[in-house]
Amino acid sequence: MDPKNNPYAPGAGTPPPELAGRDDIIERAGVALYRIGAGRAARSVILYGLRGVGKTVLLQRIRLVAEEEHFFPVVIEAPEERSLPAALGPALRATLIRMSRGEAAKSALRKALGALAGFARAVKLKYDDVEFSVDYTPEPGVADSGDLETDITDLLVCVGETAAECKTAVVLFIDELQYIPETQLAALITALHRASQKQLPITLVAAGLPQLLGQMGRAKSYAERLFEFIPIGPLEQDAARQALCVPAGHEGVSFTEDAVAEILTRTQGYPYFIQEWGKHAWSVATASPITLTDVQRASEVAVAELDASFFRVRFDRLTPMEKRYMRAMAELGPGPHRSGDIADILNKKNSAVAPVRARLIVKGMAYSPSHGDTAFTVPLFDGFMKRIMPVPVPP
Repeated sequence: MDPKNNPYAPGAGTPPPELAGRDDIIERAGVALYRIGAGRAARSVILYGLRGVGKTVLLQRIRLVAEEEHFFPVVIEAPEERSLPAALGPALRATLIRMSRGEAAKSALRKALGALAGFARAVKLKYDDVEFSVDYTPEPGVADSGDLETDITDLLVCVGETAAECKTAVVLFIDELQYIPETQLAALITALHRASQKQLPITLVAAGLPQLLGQMGRAKSYAERLFEFIPIGPLEQDAARQALCVPAGHEGVSFTEDAVAEILTRTQGYPYFIQEWGKHAWSVATASPITLTDVQRASEVAVAELDASFFRVRFDRLTPMEKRYMRAMAELGPGPHRSGDIADILNKKNSAVAPVRARLIVKGMAYSPSHGDTAFTVPLFDGFMKRIMPVPVPP
């Protein structure tokens, strides 16, 4: 069929043509944002789940909700090996500049800009990756102590006071939150807690991998009361069917029932994989309806493309020992698996491979769903490991 009309959109954070099965999550986040903007109490929202479930897409959709309310979004991706101040400072600077364009130089706004200038000066002494600056006179004694927890608290309180004075709200949107070190995460939690206590219109909507729950709990014991943690999983069967069939239907194309069943089985309801299989099924089919034979041919192409990109880019970040550990996990199946069983496959003591497991968790390749268990953060990764390493590599 005509590739120019292919409706499917696999990609990192690319909005799907049909955002199915997520209305309740968007509504919950929207209610929280509305309450914050109205000066009412509401918890910040944390979306967590495996790769490929659409967390980034949901963040983008919730950001649109915030913009429709005329709130100011502060959009941040927390990359590995980058500090929170380095990511947060420039984003807040851009937001305060946007706020200043629509408002006279009010006292709270001037104070916030001064606080950010002092913050930039203070954190540059502590974090080598901080490069932003603020062309404004620092506010003496505000966000300039050099203590990150104190300074981020001062800064976010000033930003919240500015939002209140401007009769709006500021929403921090942070993706890949699990990459923020726990000491810096603790500072962010403290700052949001203080802003909440003062009922200021500033809040957080963030996304991360499942290990984020444990990280936040270790950072601050009261995190579970400050945030609403929303699990994001695979789509249920009806929603998965909708995500697959509706985009094609808009183009006058349908699937046979056995073709739909095959795609839902292979993708296990993960939105990213549904987009991949839909894209390739469309490409190999010559006419509507798309048949089981079309899907079977498309599956070979889809798996090859995933192996060359989605899976491979993660595999290439691993050290040889980390690859062996992941291959041992794959030998046991999709998981989760007892850490001791993985060590047995490697003919090692559990204590000997524990540092490898810890590094994989830090890299976002594995997580611990419960004490002593280890699981992949990337769905279907066990199959990829068996394809790329057909024979388990001896330790």
